Amino acid sequence: MASQIFSATVVGINAEIIEVEADTKGGGELGSVAIVGLPDTAVSESKERVKSAIKNSGLNFPKIKLTINLAPAHLKKQGSGLDLPIAISILLNSGALNKENNFKNKLFLGELALNGNIRPVQGVLPIAIKAKKEKIKTIFVPKENAEEAKLIRELEVIPVNNLKELVFHLQNKEKIKTQKYLEPNFLNSKQAYDMSFIRGQEHAKRALEIVAAGNHNLIMNGPPGSGKTMLAKALSSILPDLKLKECIDITRIYSVSGELLNNKNLIKQRPFRSPHHTASAASLTGGGTKPRPGEISLAHRGILFLDELPEFSKHILENLRQPLEEGFINICRANSSLRFPANFVLVAAMNPCPCGYYGDKDKECTCSAHQINNYQKKISGPILDRIDMHITVPRISYEKLSDEEKGESSENIKKRIEIARTIQDERFKNKKFSINSEMDSENTKNFCILDQETKNILKLAMDKMKLSPRSYFKILKTARTIADLEESEKIKINHLTEALQYKI
Repeated sequence: MASQIFSATVVGINAEIIEVEADTKGGGELGSVAIVGLPDTAVSESKERVKSAIKNSGLNFPKIKLTINLAPAHLKKQGSGLDLPIAISILLNSGALNKENNFKNKLFLGELALNGNIRPVQGVLPIAIKAKKEKIKTIFVPKENAEEAKLIRELEVIPVNNLKELVFHLQNKEKIKTQKYLEPNFLNSKQAYDMSFIRGQEHAKRALEIVAAGNHNLIMNGPPGSGKTMLAKALSSILPDLKLKECIDITRIYSVSGELLNNKNLIKQRPFRSPHHTASAASLTGGGTKPRPGEISLAHRGILFLDELPEFSKHILENLRQPLEEGFINICRANSSLRFPANFVLVAAMNPCPCGYYGDKDKECTCSAHQINNYQKKISGPILDRIDMHITVPRISYEKLSDEEKGESSENIKKRIEIARTIQDERFKNKKFSINSEMDSENTKNFCILDQETKNILKLAMDKMKLSPRSYFKILKTARTIADLEESEKIKINHLTEALQYKI
């Protein structure tokens, strides 16, 4: 009779339960192992690792032909995390483990070293989430992955060092202590960049406050050295603290991407990703032979900073249309289609021309009109239309640079932002979203009501500026955020006019 053990494999950023069956029936070479069920190379090679690990752990490897089936057969099995369940399935079939032991509510995961030690694997958090959903009670994982798995509080997590230790645990000889749940602290640690460090640029800092309050996208245009990069980095210091659900969403993506192995704890800070303009489309949006999240997904619930925006390939920038509009990206392949979350704040910076000094009052631009036009055309109209706010960041004068008086601290600004977010939480408590920028057109009409005088100003601006319907709704959402920062129930004329100036 075939033995049956549960494990899981990662598909995109989610997981699917795998049944590992070992059977000794059928002819063939004694001691050989055949793995079926659409395994990739890493899974196919596991038979050699498993065989050595069992023998080097002082356990008997059966001298019969073994067939290992990984079900469901249609699903591609990836990675080395199936080593441990394959080994347990073989030991169960050979009689080293008691078949009467209840394995129905247990899930095993881990890569085996040749000496029987268990190495950490990627994607443990989405597997733990899936295990809870499928009502599996106990999950056995490598010791290095135990804290990650225990983020799902309801699961019993058993941290395992090696195969022999696990066998003794299953034989009730020496029990392994379960992993304890540690209550996370969601307060962001002190940021390297504080808004008070930035001299001048009051207009830009005001724009960042609106960005943080409503999760609006921003593009900064200005000469080199005016402080655009520092402003983008300082934005992290005024974003609201993460909630538990957001932390788990982010940690799940980093777990699948393999960026969590050296950081065993829950990710508690909003990501700040700044890919170079030479990055490929796959590295930015996700993909590859085995599709993995890209930079836009690693920036989920945080900031994606694109410095020198026109230097990015136009083709790559066009890939941002869907995530900017919908908060996710679909990666389509011949045999599958995966959806990766990508709900980020886009902050982009650019120079006005190739030399960087077009329009500068103090330094002459050396670019021709043709060069300036071609440079600015690198960013398409549809992309610019999807960016809520546009600001100019001018050169800072000596007087402001040498001023000893510090500006308003990030801590004070953050307090206003948290009040604005609380207002939005209450407003959207019965909705699937909680932030102004995530409103669709219907909700924008319902929650961004203008009086007649304010409507007239908006109509005049629409006609004069030739704005698109998308820009119309983005202006309303930005005005709603400005009103929230002032704790105003209604959108007033000054809120609308300030929102309009960010679209000029």
